[in-house]
Amino acid sequence: MAAGRERAVRLLRQLQRAACRCPSHSHTYSQVPERPTLGNTDYAFEMAISNIRYGEGVTKEIGMDLQNLGAKRVCLMTDKNLSQLPPVNAVLNSLAKYGINFQMYDNVRVEPTDQSFLDAITFAKKGEFDAYVAVGGGSVMDTCKAANLYSSSPMSDFLDYVNAPIGKGKPVTVPLKPLIAVPTTSGTGSETTGVAIFDFKELKVKTGIASRAIKPTLGIVDPLHTLSMPERIVANSGFDVLCHALESYTALPYNMRSPCPSNPINRPAYQGSNPISDVWALHALRIVAKYLKRAMRNPEDREARANMHLASAFAGIGFGNAGVHLCHGMSYPISGLVKTYKPKDYNVDHSLVPHGLSVVLTSPAVFAFTAQMHPERHLEAAEILGADIRTARIKDAGLILADTLRKFLFDLNVDDGLAAIGYSKADIPALVKGTLPQERVTKLSPRPQTEEDLSALFEASMKLY
Repeated sequence: MAAGRERAVRLLRQLQRAACRCPSHSHTYSQVPERPTLGNTDYAFEMAISNIRYGEGVTKEIGMDLQNLGAKRVCLMTDKNLSQLPPVNAVLNSLAKYGINFQMYDNVRVEPTDQSFLDAITFAKKGEFDAYVAVGGGSVMDTCKAANLYSSSPMSDFLDYVNAPIGKGKPVTVPLKPLIAVPTTSGTGSETTGVAIFDFKELKVKTGIASRAIKPTLGIVDPLHTLSMPERIVANSGFDVLCHALESYTALPYNMRSPCPSNPINRPAYQGSNPISDVWALHALRIVAKYLKRAMRNPEDREARANMHLASAFAGIGFGNAGVHLCHGMSYPISGLVKTYKPKDYNVDHSLVPHGLSVVLTSPAVFAFTAQMHPERHLEAAEILGADIRTARIKDAGLILADTLRKFLFDLNVDDGLAAIGYSKADIPALVKGTLPQERVTKLSPRPQTEEDLSALFEASMKLY
């Protein structure tokens, strides 16, 4: 009997050792030990994008979308110029057709400020809206995101959600109203992202709000809206797509970013380059290389303009999760400290450096600087933009990409550096000072930078050709 019991026990132990340990199949479960975090860098990334709907004339569906959402009181946001143009008319026709009750706010400022955000927020709070529609470029979409956020969190101070170190950078935990974004330019990709950028006038610097919670519910990408874009707006919007793609692809990898969040709600929207964002960034870059010049030179080239409209969304998916770095970080004071520059084709009553232009003017210097890290990615980008790299040396990747960008910009009649838009060497300390608070993006540069490095990059960007 004893021998039999021992044989039975041995058999049961053998069966237990051989049993499937998968929690789905086994009857015993032991918790998987936590993955140790090496140092304090992150070990995960996540993808968050808006739903996207693409097609010629798809704007006509917005009224049905709002009906499906059960919206009873809609806020339509745009700017003074667009309020008289076909994209807004298309939205108004759809709202009327489906009996949607709405109020229009057309006082959005091109390159918004904290005050213009606050004006829109006041309008939104008074209106008690249950849905939002933004029709315009990045300025309109970003303003609408902010209005939705602060009207949904009426007791919050404005700086509560503004990025640190300028604001408190609190996570957004309140539920927001549905927001449908209708981009009319091919650049910001704001219809896909949880980012809203503005000029903080007191500090003369650009900053913003970054949270997955504020991304639009739906992006309506209708290429018909790009047909009325003037030449320089096409070009400057396209430069934003170009830099979104280049910066997100060359950003610090997500698993080298620190600190590792203690709670996933604190994982930033801009996480560093990652395998999914890389796919979108490279695809967008190839479209820019093929279609931007065509889209700028011929407003009747529907194929080129439609593809650039898609490229903007593609790059938005990429950088909206990977982030951008030095070109954007340095662009904010370039825009914020503008003196008297007024660009062609922009109908505005104030001095303005268009966002895409402010970003691209430093790109040759920036990528010559960052190419020490991941030179193969810089070389790959140069090849996509037309460089012959068959005999290139990997150590020359930065110079090759910089020269390729200069040629690209020269062909598109871009101003000859920061000096051409009103800056001089005397402005460099202020430009550096305005870049330093942009840690949310500058820390994603693959190569760390000192104040002296930033000074040298601004100086190198004074003249391009």
